[in-house]
Amino acid sequence: MPEPTPRQYLTIRRDGSHEIEIKKSRFICHLGRVADEDEAQAFIAGIRKQYWDARHNCTAFVVGDEQRRERSSDDGEPGGTAGVPMLEVLRRRGLTDIVAVVTRYFGGIKLGAGGLVRAYGSAVSEAVDEIGLLERRPVELLAVSVDHTRAGRLENDLRAAGHVVSDLAYEAAGVRIEVGVPEPETAAFHVWLAEATGGTAVAVAAGRTFVEVPL
Repeated sequence: MPEPTPRQYLTIRRDGSHEIEIKKSRFICHLGRVADEDEAQAFIAGIRKQYWDARHNCTAFVVGDEQRRERSSDDGEPGGTAGVPMLEVLRRRGLTDIVAVVTRYFGGIKLGAGGLVRAYGSAVSEAVDEIGLLERRPVELLAVSVDHTRAGRLENDLRAAGHVVSDLAYEAAGVRIEVGVPEPETAAFHVWLAEATGGTAVAVAAGRTFVEVPL
């Protein structure tokens, strides 16, 4: 049975953190890019160890696409006031392969259930805005073989045409250029390559990967 074709998805650009203060309570949102649930749990454990003295380290994560997994924890806050609104922000933004931990240092003023929901949701939302998003797009990798004399010009032509060059290897027999091409565009790419090189370059399938496009 063939593997399903991966789909494009949104995630954060990088790991990072952002802090807000509400009625003297500090809410520090830590965001991490993760590949699976084990990585998400390891990220959470690391933050809890680092911020062991905080009253709460509330969590939410979403991983996977076809087999999506979601989890959240209120970590001692009233039920449904922390982890769920954090998770809802990730869902609403359409994000996956992401974990959020919001560390709270209590400032002495109670916020009430509604205030907590808004605070934890805002902490995650503002952190996402601060760190930024990118789109991971699945592409077919094509290995283009070309002689040394044509390699530099072909690389420039590839980039000028908007193709993603993911690797460049100089070998004794010639130069190998790996190019990421969206699957529906592979036939058109072969035509473009033949025209650009007068038929002297050859492209063969070399697997699949993702390219990351900042938004």
